[in-house]
Amino acid sequence: MAKRKEQAFNEIVRRVRKECFGKGPERIHTVFVDNMAISILHGNLTPTEKFLSQTPEGAEIVRAARTNMIQTLYSEHVPDGMEELVGSKMTHLFSDFKVEEDMGVSVFIFEETIDPYLPEPGEHGRKEKVE
Repeated sequence: MAKRKEQAFNEIVRRVRKECFGKGPERIHTVFVDNMAISILHGNLTPTEKFLSQTPEGAEIVRAARTNMIQTLYSEHVPDGMEELVGSKMTHLFSDFKVEEDMGVSVFIFEETIDPYLPEPGEHGRKEKVE
């Protein structure tokens, strides 16, 4: 059976978040549904963000900053390897963050339906035509 793409997708998301914030999520769960990749990220906050979020105002600043940074980052450049992995161009990203629970969610929208399986070795992503 072919390997699932979720793990590779999670690694791309983790790398981007680590580069952007200095710390990647401790745990990511991604599912592919039609042309969407839905990722739930746990354990994201840096020690500084945890300190800042001790007040309601600080928590809102952290939430807004994380959400805006991710939206801006992905709108400027789709992470290397993401579109190749899912086999489609990313068209939209919806993202939000729940500071109190240190949990984020991102919904990546692609042009085409996502096949959740990686091709078997030697397939190279296409099927042979049988006559």
